[in-house]
Amino acid sequence: MFGSRVALVPLGPEHADDAFAATKDPEGRRLTGTHREFTLEVLQRWCESRAEQTDRIDLAVIDRATGSFVGDLALNEIDFDNLSAGFRIALTSGATGRGLGTEATRLVLAYAFERIGLHRVQLEVYDFNPRALACYRKCGFEIEGTMRHALRWEGQWHDAHLMAALAPTAQLPRHGG
Repeated sequence: MFGSRVALVPLGPEHADDAFAATKDPEGRRLTGTHREFTLEVLQRWCESRAEQTDRIDLAVIDRATGSFVGDLALNEIDFDNLSAGFRIALTSGATGRGLGTEATRLVLAYAFERIGLHRVQLEVYDFNPRALACYRKCGFEIEGTMRHALRWEGQWHDAHLMAALAPTAQLPRHGG
């Protein structure tokens, strides 16, 4: 998938070193609520196994201007019975604030709705991440609820907002009639 600023390509072994380096960024860890520490070997095995997955699609986000890895994203827990999936994205610290995440999110939503035929894509975002909230809203996600105290980070509790985007042709049911 290609946009004007990013390319989304299958996440593979060639991205393991960059993905590992991204796990060391304290701000990226905070924004994604990642407590777990990863080793390079674990990330190498992870990247090598992505093509084998049947319930998810993992993609590397590549900056088209530089050809460099700037993050990764996934449609996960794809449920073909309910035409739904989860979504997650993590960009490297140098990639934020340039619209790359917004373009990558729009590209993957178009793929989810138009190519796979999904009806719903959902995600969770923490209350301390207003930049991501704004991006997701621009891409068509709406807040559907809040999970109170879903993340404990450095001794503080944080809420997670559940957001979802529906396929552009989705018809919402009418209530009461």
